[in-house]
Amino acid sequence: MASVDFKVVLLGDRAVGKTCLIKRFVNDTFNEDVVSATIGVAFAAKQIQVDDRKVTMGLWDTSGCERFESMVRGYYRGAKAAIICYDISNLESFKRAKFWIREVREVEDKCKVYLCATKEDVLKNVSASPDLEIVERYAEGIQSKFFITSSKTGSNIAELFEEIAKDYIANPENAQKEEDKFITLTETPISQRFCYC
Repeated sequence: MASVDFKVVLLGDRAVGKTCLIKRFVNDTFNEDVVSATIGVAFAAKQIQVDDRKVTMGLWDTSGCERFESMVRGYYRGAKAAIICYDISNLESFKRAKFWIREVREVEDKCKVYLCATKEDVLKNVSASPDLEIVERYAEGIQSKFFITSSKTGSNIAELFEEIAKDYIANPENAQKEEDKFITLTETPISQRFCYC
């Protein structure tokens, strides 16, 4: 049996790169040909070391499809962190990111939000939409940390998850005994932790 120290949910519209973000972090892999969408919610876990402490993150990869929205809401409960993803070149996905932020804060008001612009690698061919300064100001206004990432190159992926782990450890409310951890899991190969349609 494996224990998870805390829960992180990934939210955002479909095709913004949530599954690729998790795969890059957990397995350090990227497959450009994967175009299938996550059905409902998929799970992965990874241990990370911050200074002299190791913590295991449980990562819930949620579907961005509207038909799964009501089901996905149940997965916000108990989350200590939410990574809200949007495609760096897609204005509509940023507008929807605002929706996801409101959603998670309604259900789990103590959940720490991290706004994540994905697909940084496309900026050599297209412009950011909206402008990154606008997004930075928005993130500051909602007390969210803002990260620009690329699952293709691996840019800023480790930094994002390290920051989440540091914030979790630094919060005295999260201090708990080993036996009080809220989730126990059986080990499953990572390839079986993702569900695609």
